[in-house]
Amino acid sequence: MAKTKKGLEAPRVDEADPRDLTDAPAEELRSRESHDAERYDGGDLTEYDLEGSTFSECVFEGITFGATRLRGSRFVESVFVDPFAPEFSAARTTWRTVRVDRPRWGSAELFDAELESVRLSGGKIDFLNLRGSTLRDVVIENCAIGELDLGGVRATRVALVDCRVGTLDVTSAELSSVDLRTTTFDRIDGIPGLRGAIIDDQQLTLLAPLFAAQHGVIVE
Repeated sequence: MAKTKKGLEAPRVDEADPRDLTDAPAEELRSRESHDAERYDGGDLTEYDLEGSTFSECVFEGITFGATRLRGSRFVESVFVDPFAPEFSAARTTWRTVRVDRPRWGSAELFDAELESVRLSGGKIDFLNLRGSTLRDVVIENCAIGELDLGGVRATRVALVDCRVGTLDVTSAELSSVDLRTTTFDRIDGIPGLRGAIIDDQQLTLLAPLFAAQHGVIVE
């Protein structure tokens, strides 16, 4: 991670490390159940209804979430490895001390969610929708994201590290200690929402024409 500058607080991420797990078949999961210390290795949960479920100290390995309904579910001290989903439907979910390794998600709908002490590493996401979510101590690293929607988020101690992002939307965002250095963007929408973020010189070059347009300055 890039060196922390004065006034910028780095994310404080506790790494999830579930142990002494019981192997369980993913296909037997149902909505509004609670699960502790279970490992789900492979399985297709396409169109399953798991709304309102709670998973504590669980590991999901190579699971397909195809339009799986996860709305309102909770994930605590858990790990996802190689999750796949054309549509990852997880609005209003809670993620606390969670690691997600190499996700392959088309549309990832995590709006109005709460993420605390979360690390997302690697993978490719076409559209990551975190609009209206609360993010505390979150790291997203080495990930390719087509569109990242942070509109209306409340983000504290968040870092995007060595990511490639097509469009970043920070409209009406409230940012504090958000580190965007080392990440590349093709476009940024909602420029005023960047207040509270730190960027590098190269990113400033990208933003200069947008700043100028916003203040009525013509650059020729």
